[in-house]
Amino acid sequence: MKTVLSTPQGTVLRDVDEPGPRSADQALVAVRAFSVNRGELALLAARTADWRPGQDIAGVVTEAAADGSGPAPGTRVVAQVEQGGWAEFVPVPTDRLTVLPDEVGVEQAAALPLAGLTALRTLRLLPGGLLGRRVLITGASGGVGRFQTEPAALGGADVTAVADARHGKALLALGATTVVPSAWDAAPGQDLVTESVGGDSLAAALKKIAPGGTIAVIGTSSGEKTPIDVYDFIGHEGARLVSYLSYAHPGPPAPDLALLVGLVATGRLHPTLARTCDWTHLPEVLTALRDRRLSGKAVLTIS
Repeated sequence: MKTVLSTPQGTVLRDVDEPGPRSADQALVAVRAFSVNRGELALLAARTADWRPGQDIAGVVTEAAADGSGPAPGTRVVAQVEQGGWAEFVPVPTDRLTVLPDEVGVEQAAALPLAGLTALRTLRLLPGGLLGRRVLITGASGGVGRFQTEPAALGGADVTAVADARHGKALLALGATTVVPSAWDAAPGQDLVTESVGGDSLAAALKKIAPGGTIAVIGTSSGEKTPIDVYDFIGHEGARLVSYLSYAHPGPPAPDLALLVGLVATGRLHPTLARTCDWTHLPEVLTALRDRRLSGKAVLTIS
């Protein structure tokens, strides 16, 4: 089979042996589409000894799990794997996949796992639910930010999205109440801030959070550090900083993937596909992602 390998020269497609013996709870999936996440750029740069990348996949089960825990051969699925997903075939534990209904295409599904799960799980960090609450989303034009905007609005939150003006119309269509160019321009008294930029943006989040509110730190796309001390919390007493690291989430992906798929199937969640193309174009897609020329998700298809 063919797979993507990360090498000192960049990503390459190579022929390798098909997956060998699997554990009893693993199904074999023929991958039809996969998506790329910004965080994978750093992993590709760090792991260059023929590492097999890829987490977000959608495809068709070709061999069912031996323990009977998963779907039958021929079933379309979406999954989040640990690695090795950018390949023609990948073994997947059945608690990391869910079945796709006819209403959801494999390209849409492939965009869901990491970004969708991050969005869903960080919105849950706000105690007491979203209805009537104020939510500030930084980096709102990216894959995670767009996935956060729509469910937050669907849950009844007053959503302020931080993005360049050219993304304003799209974010308002997803349910944002207001779009601002900087977190400093947001109204004070936010109950939840999902913070993916770092640096000055995180400093602004501290000024905008309500007393007792939650700042969910999920990234640092600016690459900048944020100096913080106890005096930053004066006027924001009881506010908390919470980190979200996807690999450390205690639960398996399948239940939340099923929820995300259901929202897409019923027209309540709309994945934004910035680019869809054959996986032979992966190097140029990675360059576009690195240069921040994509707003939304990039999905690669395997013929």
